[in-house]
Amino acid sequence: MKVELRGIHKYFGNNHANNDITLNIPAGTIQGILGENGAGKSTLMKILSGFIHADKGEILLDGKAVFIQSPATAIHHGVGMLHQDPLDFPPMRVIDNFMIGHSGGLFPNRASVTRDFKLIAEQYGFSLDPDAYVDSLTVGERQQLEIIRLLWLGARVLILDEPTTGISASQKEKLFATLRTLAEQGKTIIFVSHKLEDVEVLCHQVAVLRQGSLVGEAKKPFDTKKLVEMMFGKEISLGARQTLERHGSVLSLQNVSIEDVRLKIKDVSLEVSGGEVIGLAGMEGSGQGAFLRACAGIVRPVSGHVKVRGRDLTGKSYHVYKRNGVEFLPAARLEEGLVPGLSLTEHYVLAEKSKDVFINHERGLKQAQEKIAAFNIKGTPVHTIESLSGGNQQRALLSLLRDPLSAVLIEHPTRGLDIESVIYIWGKLKERCRKGTAIMFISSDLEEILQYSDRVLVFFSGRVSQPLDASTTTVEQLGQLIGGKGWAS
Repeated sequence: MKVELRGIHKYFGNNHANNDITLNIPAGTIQGILGENGAGKSTLMKILSGFIHADKGEILLDGKAVFIQSPATAIHHGVGMLHQDPLDFPPMRVIDNFMIGHSGGLFPNRASVTRDFKLIAEQYGFSLDPDAYVDSLTVGERQQLEIIRLLWLGARVLILDEPTTGISASQKEKLFATLRTLAEQGKTIIFVSHKLEDVEVLCHQVAVLRQGSLVGEAKKPFDTKKLVEMMFGKEISLGARQTLERHGSVLSLQNVSIEDVRLKIKDVSLEVSGGEVIGLAGMEGSGQGAFLRACAGIVRPVSGHVKVRGRDLTGKSYHVYKRNGVEFLPAARLEEGLVPGLSLTEHYVLAEKSKDVFINHERGLKQAQEKIAAFNIKGTPVHTIESLSGGNQQRALLSLLRDPLSAVLIEHPTRGLDIESVIYIWGKLKERCRKGTAIMFISSDLEEILQYSDRVLVFFSGRVSQPLDASTTTVEQLGQLIGGKGWAS
């Protein structure tokens, strides 16, 4: 299906999120949409998929002008969108999620639907159990479920918003192979990303957005330097690795064991110094999430001891850990870290330690203005947190941290962020390190782990490696350990 966007405009208050964007995408094309966080990529795709409406402009599908009123209307016209965070229902079974949106009456024929599910899954090489619960799936498997569902509903245009965020290298290869197959079958693929390497490997052509405007287009072979300059208006470099001064032990684990229904982690001992950065690498579900939460007091170890600055906090609650200078920042920003519906000012009021009986709105507003300036947040004190881009939500989350702190424990600190935001976030974290705070973080980006860590722990099916020196470890070595090779040595 050929997709044409003509003169698309979208305003959010004074913010011109999409400014006169015109784009032509032939059928069978894998179209890349590049841009930094807040460039207007997601807004444009939400207009095409019916989640929001343009203030001006038109959409043409196979040369015919259409008005896409809602996601249901979009799928009726053959347009489906796979969001960065899959829109599924984890407590439900795979097959029940699959049927969502199907106009098959109150009591659909489950046997027939299951046959359709298995047929499409087999066609694209997906190994999904229709009777499994969605919360048991990895992010990559949830993406596969959503792709199958959209195809079953009749999608001929598939929009994928940051689909490689949070999935493993093998899952990414599988996803790319599937998208190439779909394009060969005549489907139109729109691949929204800030990752240059993904776009260069996968896409036939690319459009670059900056500050709401279409600033350029390119076809293979791509010039990476020109794409970066179009995205940011300048060259961007990660710079050299930084090794900072250590400030003595702030977090100590002694023979810590953790258990849940899926895996066991046994007898992990680790000393983390102030100013040190520890990266946790591994396939999703290998134990690093439970380990990080045990260090924060959210998950209780079944044995061993956790000490913060010499004080034994084993078995204590997260609030006790917080009072001792340990902060945990979850990957699910809106679900666990922030409060949708509340403004930036209200977040700072909630985070502030105050003995006042009544809320001091004037002080909260002043604090919000100071934090917005200090963390370069693109928003105002009255903006609700969900109205901000992913990068600005992450900056807001960091701005809520108290000072001083013993340790900051973070899940995927830069997931879904462009390179400029990655550099900025890590600049703020390294500022903490200079004050003696230890950082421990999970990332699926091995290059990020090696760039910013001092030492690395690799997790594989509940096993934990000895700490590796990040400065002498390669991406290939990490990849082999993550895949289960080299553990005997």
